[in-house]
Amino acid sequence: MIPGPVEFEPAVMRAVGMATTSHVAPAFIEAFGHSLEMMREVWMSPSGQPFIIAGTGTLAMDMAGSNLTEPGDNVLVISTGYFGDRYAGLLKRYGADVTLLKAEVGDVVKVSAIEKELRKKRYRLLTFTHVDTSTAVRVDPEPIGMLGEKYGVLTILDGVCSVAGEELRQDEWNIDVAFTASQKAVGVPPGLALMVVSERAMEAWRNRKTPVGNYYCDWSNWLPVMRAYEERRPSYFGTPAVNLVAGLEVSLDIILKEGMERRIARHSNLAHEFRTAMHDLGLKMIPLNEDISASTLSAPWYPEGVDGTAFMKAISQSDVILAGGLLPELKDKYFRVGHMGSVTGGDILVTVASVRNALKSCGYSPGI
Repeated sequence: MIPGPVEFEPAVMRAVGMATTSHVAPAFIEAFGHSLEMMREVWMSPSGQPFIIAGTGTLAMDMAGSNLTEPGDNVLVISTGYFGDRYAGLLKRYGADVTLLKAEVGDVVKVSAIEKELRKKRYRLLTFTHVDTSTAVRVDPEPIGMLGEKYGVLTILDGVCSVAGEELRQDEWNIDVAFTASQKAVGVPPGLALMVVSERAMEAWRNRKTPVGNYYCDWSNWLPVMRAYEERRPSYFGTPAVNLVAGLEVSLDIILKEGMERRIARHSNLAHEFRTAMHDLGLKMIPLNEDISASTLSAPWYPEGVDGTAFMKAISQSDVILAGGLLPELKDKYFRVGHMGSVTGGDILVTVASVRNALKSCGYSPGI
């Protein structure tokens, strides 16, 4: 029950475990092309350009940043935790002039504050983390997309901990890039960087004045491959993660058969059930209120008097695996529970019982 890698569906694991085929075999080209097509449905971006690249969520961050940033560009980074801060550091590597708007722990940056900053100077990019895995804080993408359109700023949504678990309407909300990694709500073992890019962002990339500063990330190398596979033709730049793509096709098909509305509602309901149980135990959450709490993970504070190390040791005696804190300055003050992908109500019940028992073993008397 950690926020990635999640538990994977047996059908996905069977696909991943099949004999490895050639990356230009007809069956693989079909799986790759079909996956690209299904990504548009999951991202709700019929006009977008999907990319499937061998790599991690960090690679997806790097690919979006390197292709859309040039030296001297003004970039506005909205941070609600560890991964927003990380994006600021990444963009500086490409010569961007980064302005960081950082929320207090557990809160979001107000839309009015973002707009106030956008009025000050001309920005090329605005980045934000849909759900920051370090805090379980969820940002509403829609008003940020509206600001991007209003001020002519490209918007990048870090959806590593949100895509396929939180509501995302990329085209409708004017989000230019939305990226994720395979091992979270998408439900495939680690190793795939996934993104969908708007035509506006692709046009901005085509009009760059300088070469992309990262050879592996350069869309010039990958776009012909994506187009060829979608047209069911062989192509090559770098060898794709063949078995993971096979698993991706299966998982995306499972997601779409569930239906995006039902899937988002399921994640929301499970998150509410888990946090209600935690509140009944007397635990508070890092997000300041339910409106900005993620559906894909939760981050409860330890109760007063409970030692984090002792709690995690007690949890390890059960059949449930949880994650410790990630924010460096607070990592011993809270823990994290992932509830995304194929998680069920039964998983939530078992997890709640394990947390309650671990708290008791640490000398805390839970409320239930």
